[in-house]
Amino acid sequence: MSSHGHGNEGSVRAILYALGANFGIAVSKYGAAWWTNSGSMLAEAIHSTADCVNQLLLLFGMKEAKRPESADHPLGHHRVTYFWAMIVALLLFFMGGAFSVYEGIERLRHPHPIENGLIALLVLGVAVFLEAFSLAGALREIRKLAGGKPFLRWFRETRESELMVVAGEDIAALAGLVLAFFAVALALLTGNPLWDALGTLGVGVVLMVIAVLVMIEVKGLIVGESVAPEQREAIRQFVADQPEVAEVLNVITLAWGNKIVIAVKARMAQAATISGAELVARVNAVEARMQDAFPQARWVFFEPDVR
Repeated sequence: MSSHGHGNEGSVRAILYALGANFGIAVSKYGAAWWTNSGSMLAEAIHSTADCVNQLLLLFGMKEAKRPESADHPLGHHRVTYFWAMIVALLLFFMGGAFSVYEGIERLRHPHPIENGLIALLVLGVAVFLEAFSLAGALREIRKLAGGKPFLRWFRETRESELMVVAGEDIAALAGLVLAFFAVALALLTGNPLWDALGTLGVGVVLMVIAVLVMIEVKGLIVGESVAPEQREAIRQFVADQPEVAEVLNVITLAWGNKIVIAVKARMAQAATISGAELVARVNAVEARMQDAFPQARWVFFEPDVR
């Protein structure tokens, strides 16, 4: 059972990899855009800047999530990370995707040849390398948490919103860069700027599709999702295995940022013969053991009941 604490450090590490890579990419793209006077380079540079802003927003969200509980927010601010993940997905969609599509259409209407195309290719090559480094970092963190699940299943089931967003963003950026690289190369080889325009359009579509997939996942978290299926089962099994518990009637779990809320309804052993005080002591003992076994279970509500 991975404690969510690790997940959190992993998310921060993945975000910092991405931030470092995107900052390096943005600087090199602005330089290339200035040198080559290429519109597509400028569009790419703006996209990389948007990515940097996104990573800063995710870090800000994780910092905000650590604010203490209060009377107004009795369960803390842990879920604020979902809000920022949604904002980031929207920025990826509009600043990354829609902007590139618009650029591409403009360039189809008014094609102009690429100047100093080799510099553009060099910068895109460096960017592919840096972005691949960032994605490898994110995938490393994901592998630690995924427990051998294939990536797509992890993406659908994970409740680590920051890591999911960073992975989605890295994949979108890498796919976009590879597309842009081939588009610029084809435009240079054929002398036809149409390829550059189509490449820009393609980049935009890729970004928009991935942004929408991320939004769908984050929406589930905002609405309120249980913890991942295998963890749900582990919690249920753990409660059933306690000597004080005769039968588990119901277990509800909620992913709450990097914490968990658990509500249990169970029939207690010898409930009819023990005193109220003894029942309370047993319930407390089970709760304490649950919080030891699942350190991220910040809130455990346990209700003894009969059928």
